[in-house]
Amino acid sequence: MEPVRIITGTALPLDRSDVDTDQIIPSEWLKRVERTGFGAGLFSEWRDDRDFVLNRPEFAGANILIAGPNFGVGSSREHAVWALVDYGFAAVISPRFGDIFLSNSTRSGLVPCIVSHEDDRKLMEAVVADPTLEITVDVERRVVEAPAAGIIAPFVINDGARSRLLQGLDDIGVTLSHVSAIDAFESHRSASLPTVAR
Repeated sequence: MEPVRIITGTALPLDRSDVDTDQIIPSEWLKRVERTGFGAGLFSEWRDDRDFVLNRPEFAGANILIAGPNFGVGSSREHAVWALVDYGFAAVISPRFGDIFLSNSTRSGLVPCIVSHEDDRKLMEAVVADPTLEITVDVERRVVEAPAAGIIAPFVINDGARSRLLQGLDDIGVTLSHVSAIDAFESHRSASLPTVAR
C-alpha cells in the first residue's frame, strides 16, 4: 500500500443516507476470488438508472465521494471498499460510517473522513453547484478543504488508522514492521515447540 497524505480532486455527491455494503457492491459480485475488478459492480443496481449520479458526465473522474450519514453499514464485506478503490475513489466523506467499513477502509488505503453533518451538507451543496470544485483531503492535518467555496472541514480519524495511511501500511506491512521483535522471540523459543517452515 502506498502512503496517503494529501488527496486532491473533484467529488461525487451521493446524497443518500444509510447506504449499506450490499448497495455499494451487490452480492452477485462476491463470487470473484481476486481483489480487483469490483469497480464495475460499484452501485451496479442503482447504475441501471441512467440519471444516477455515478452515470452523470459532470462527475466523471471524481476521486472523492461525499455521502450522507451512515455510509457502509450492514455486512462486513471488504468488497465494498475494494469496489470504491477499484473505481477510483481515494476518500469518502460522511458524518458517520459503519464500524467495520471504517476499519476495512484504512486497511485498503481508502480515507474515511468523518465530518460534521453541517460540513457534509456544505460540501455536498458546493459540489452539486460546481462539479469542477477542487477538494483537498489532508490526512496529516485531518482537514477537508474546498478553498474556492470557502469550506474548511475538520475530520475525525483515529490515530492508529491515520498513522497506517501516512506510512502506507496494510496489515502485512504492520506485521513486517515488527519483524526484528518476531525474530528475537523465535530465536529464544524452545526447539521442542512446533514451527512453521519458511
